[in-house]
Amino acid sequence: MLIIDCPWCGKRPEIEFRYGGEAHIARPADPSALSDEEWADFLYNRTNPKGLHAERWRHIHGCGRYFNALRDTVSDFFVTTYKAGEARPEHPRPDVEGSGT
Repeated sequence: MLIIDCPWCGKRPEIEFRYGGEAHIARPADPSALSDEEWADFLYNRTNPKGLHAERWRHIHGCGRYFNALRDTVSDFFVTTYKAGEARPEHPRPDVEGSGT
C-alpha cells in the first residue's frame, strides 16, 4: 500500500486519496475564443511522462483538500507533496527514480 503525505494531515494510506489529474494546468482565460481543436487539446491532452510527474490529489477521507505531489510514475514513489497554489518544487535529480525525500 502507498503512503501519501497530505500537507495538512500528514501521512495516510492511499485509500484515503483520489487522483485529480496533472498539476499546474492553467484554464484558458477566454475559452470561447479557442477553436474546437484548441479546446479539445485543453480538455483531453496531458503529458504522460515516464518518471517524475506533478499531479493533483485530493484527501477525500480526511481534510478534503486538494494538494499537489511529485510522483515517479515508474516506481510509484511520492517524492514530495505540497499545497495547491504553491510552485512546483525543484527536484535535485529528476532523472533518478525514487530519489528525494
